[in-house]
Amino acid sequence: MKIGIIGTGNMGRILVEALIDGNAISPSSMMIINRTKSKALQLKDKYKEIRIGDSAGEIAAESDLLFICVKPFDVYSVLQEIKPHLTENQCIISITSPISTDKIEVNIPCSVVRAIPSITNRALAGVSLLTIGEMCSTIWKEKVEELFTKFSVPVHIEDKFTRVASDIVSCGPAFFSYLLEQFIQAAVKVSGMEEKMATKLATEMIIGLGELIKQGHYTLSTLTEKVCVKGGITGEGIIVLENELGDVFEHLFQATNMKFIEDLEKIEDTFSNS
Repeated sequence: MKIGIIGTGNMGRILVEALIDGNAISPSSMMIINRTKSKALQLKDKYKEIRIGDSAGEIAAESDLLFICVKPFDVYSVLQEIKPHLTENQCIISITSPISTDKIEVNIPCSVVRAIPSITNRALAGVSLLTIGEMCSTIWKEKVEELFTKFSVPVHIEDKFTRVASDIVSCGPAFFSYLLEQFIQAAVKVSGMEEKMATKLATEMIIGLGELIKQGHYTLSTLTEKVCVKGGITGEGIIVLENELGDVFEHLFQATNMKFIEDLEKIEDTFSNS
């Protein structure tokens, strides 16, 4: 299977690396393009057999499966550029959460899937969110799921849960990295410990926590109960979290949803006015 990737920014690059390092495809089966050519050349330096295309149209013409990894407001123009080069036997995967599969389906003649990856996929781990277009063939549905299984846990998601699921899977690593950084900085400030040591302790703790959950030793709630001995030190810390966190995560989801709605309206205008 020949795979094309239009856009090798942050997520496009992660997909290239995950697909190849996860042995989903060989570098020689992939053709890429990016508006800033140096980013594509960096990937070719790493994977020598990758080919770099001269245009999005060329990528589309030579690919069985085509990933569109550009900014949301550039998707429509890319679709118009590649449309003449597409056939019903191909499949397009868009990684843009505000653009539904039906919006893409009315503009092109082939199968369509929306996939929302996560930076965790670079470690061949974590979830990728899939929404299969109504016109997508059964063959492509199976092929896409098999492909994503090589570097993630693919989960099918309904449109109405796209935003919150994306917040958890795709934005979540940034949110919790920020919290962990604040956790580390507070430890350094209060205790005087070297930041390097605090960072090592905190990162190893979070890796161990992930393994405990992954291996099924504890659920989140039972883990808290096991560590939080009644009247102990951990309990005092939990009281602070309960008092000070408040509705912070509800506010977070509300803010991201408002931005999502704003983007949806702008993209609607892009597709309807073009």
